[in-house]
Amino acid sequence: MLTDVETGLSSAEPAFAVNPVTADLLDAWLRLLRLTDTPQDIATLAPLYEREILYRLVQGPQGAIVRQIARADSRLSQVRRAIAMIRDQFDQPIRSESLAEAAGMSPASFHRHFRTATAMSPLQYQKSLRLQEARRLIVAGRDVAAAGYAVGYESASQFSREYARLFGMAPSRDIKAQKPHFSGGDVRAA
Repeated sequence: MLTDVETGLSSAEPAFAVNPVTADLLDAWLRLLRLTDTPQDIATLAPLYEREILYRLVQGPQGAIVRQIARADSRLSQVRRAIAMIRDQFDQPIRSESLAEAAGMSPASFHRHFRTATAMSPLQYQKSLRLQEARRLIVAGRDVAAAGYAVGYESASQFSREYARLFGMAPSRDIKAQKPHFSGGDVRAA
């Protein structure tokens, strides 16, 4: 098992975890959400509720990971810089070496820490962002091929293959199946 001395996190730990929501955390979230009913209170109360939510998360079972994300010098924070770069340039080719440099790590260390943090390689992460955005564009009315090109694919067939691999069906079939779910609101990539 590889243990990162700096973060105290193990590469064998899951990249994602699910824990029960405590009553206190849920109460803080509900108070934050209820502020939409009183917009005049948002500027004053939202920062307080956000701070309480962060406190509850730090005190919870995943608190060590939350604290590491906040530390500017942690491996998770370094990976976060590379993730921001991928998000900003998801529709363009990005060299792995550039991501490692942005994270301030060697390429081998970067790949290991990126996979630990996201459960994906940087390329898989970028593909997922591209395909989520393409799905959003198609639902918004963009032609399938145009959506593929807009998110950085040079080949419509490659786009369709990768889309089907991620979503389980070809783009046109998926969108027809999804239309009833999307007809009433703004659709954003998760």
